[in-house]
Amino acid sequence: MLNWPDNILTLKERLDLLSVRDHAGKELDTNASFLQWKDIACEIRTRKNTIFLIGNGASASMASHVAADLAKNAHVHTQVFTDLSMITAVANDLCFEQVYAEPLRRRMKENDMLVAISSSGQSPNILLATREALRLGGVVITLSAMKPKNPLRTLGILNFYMPAESYGMAETCHSAILHYWIDLVETTGEEEQGGINK
Repeated sequence: MLNWPDNILTLKERLDLLSVRDHAGKELDTNASFLQWKDIACEIRTRKNTIFLIGNGASASMASHVAADLAKNAHVHTQVFTDLSMITAVANDLCFEQVYAEPLRRRMKENDMLVAISSSGQSPNILLATREALRLGGVVITLSAMKPKNPLRTLGILNFYMPAESYGMAETCHSAILHYWIDLVETTGEEEQGGINK
């Protein structure tokens, strides 16, 4: 049985192994990748574009959490597709694989961002939405874990991969990655705007 000190050590080991690759599979510098992600988000804020976030299960909750933090603290326009009526309508009338791709077709504009979160990197609805975002001219960032050759890991301009074998560890690491990015965007916003009232 894993005890708490071992769990902390495992978490640190996984975070130390964070890999970021581009769409061609080239390994990128981690810190430079975070700064690039931050810069793109700040450009989106300036242009008044939108950051869309998607995921399933806990990753869907994470997407909502991140969207709220970015909107409230970093003043970025965000959107998630969590309305139960819309999800069930699309799933029932079309299919579950379309629950994110279909609304993206109606709402995504060129140079908007899609942040796709999937522990397995293999969820059909996430993969379909990600490919649809690319077709629409969106900027795609992915977060995945589990198998290193998962298909989501090749779709974004920045693909953050965590070698975590369990959902709990993958989700914990993804949360740390997303919160760090939020903090970077928020801090840049404070510098540009002379401080944000909280």
